Amino acid sequence: MGAVRRTFRAVAERDGAWWAIRVEGLPGVYTQARRLGDVEGMARDAIALILDAEPDSFDVAAKPALGDDVAALVAEARAARLEAERAARRSSEQLRAAVARLATSGLTVRDIAHLLGLSHQRVAQVTGRGRPRRVVGD
Repeated sequence: MGAVRRTFRAVAERDGAWWAIRVEGLPGVYTQARRLGDVEGMARDAIALILDAEPDSFDVAAKPALGDDVAALVAEARAARLEAERAARRSSEQLRAAVARLATSGLTVRDIAHLLGLSHQRVAQVTGRGRPRRVVGD
């Protein structure tokens, strides 16, 4: 069984135009980053320097300090986005199934579009009837 990798938690707090980063469990390890996406890399470099270790020999969990109210709002927004993505996938699956069933029953693309509240162009895309023909020489 391999050695367990150590994980350091880097906490980033906004300080003007920068993110001030401290590493929990390593007193005196501080760095900064311009963007939140750079926090993990900057923390990793600082930790590696202090520990005299390879930067890929440990894990870093970067966490922005946002305050409970903002953190909750961010969590809710992310959850809503995931729910919307799932709903979009379900909608797309249902749309394809409905278009396929209606097309096999003999309805025209325009009739299917009318029933589903879509453009006939969109229905043609879904059925594959709207694929552009390849021109010789393309």
